Amino acid sequence: MMFSPHTFNIFLAVMAAIAVVVFIALFRVNAGYGKFYTPKWGPSLDNHVGWILMEAPVFVAMLLLWWFSDRRNDVVRLVFLVLFESHYFHRSFIFPLQLRGHSRMPLSIVLMGMVFNTLNALMQGGWIFYVSPVDRYPLSWLTSVPFLCGTAIFLAGMFINIQSDSIIRHLRKPGDTAHYLPRGGMFRYVTSANYFGEFLEWTGFAILTWSWAGAVFALWTFANLAPRAARIHDLYRREFPGQLDPRTKRMIPFLY
Repeated sequence: MMFSPHTFNIFLAVMAAIAVVVFIALFRVNAGYGKFYTPKWGPSLDNHVGWILMEAPVFVAMLLLWWFSDRRNDVVRLVFLVLFESHYFHRSFIFPLQLRGHSRMPLSIVLMGMVFNTLNALMQGGWIFYVSPVDRYPLSWLTSVPFLCGTAIFLAGMFINIQSDSIIRHLRKPGDTAHYLPRGGMFRYVTSANYFGEFLEWTGFAILTWSWAGAVFALWTFANLAPRAARIHDLYRREFPGQLDPRTKRMIPFLY
């Protein structure tokens, strides 16, 4: 067994505590990539390469955890794997190639992302393939309320995430360097619709697996993205005075 249940629960508790610290810290410090890139974060690399290096470890690690598990032929756990890896295949190998331009990403951000993503693979893969009771997910789980509701939420989140990234990517025509306010899709309700989609995905994954491991990842997603969404909201208010609907929220429609 990769973890004992007791050790795994301690691991989850530590990860949850770190998420709270990160949430507080990110309201004080801008993670220096994308709109908030700054050379102060040290050596950098092309953002296409940076995204691949940052996201691919979780895709590979999850596959390895599945392959070396004696539960790798379990149908329900295979469905979990396919859903999880569908996000990270897109995030690791499709999304980076769709990026326009060649902005920079700090190497420090890439390394921190690689570490977290590897730990997240241990959280999700550790629970699904090693720690959860062998009979935790019978075939009937695929028709259970948590699985059906969670999968619907996960797929809706994936759609929103991909659609929102596409809207952002097509704001500028080739050669244009101006800034524009994203519109359409879930941008009608929030200024960081792509972040909302990602948070929705992992909330759905927590529900469909009905696990504390999934819940901790959803917490991490919020802790990492909510402060950044607040910064982006403030930035748009400064850059586009009077153009942003006062009812538009930061990341979660009608709430935040």
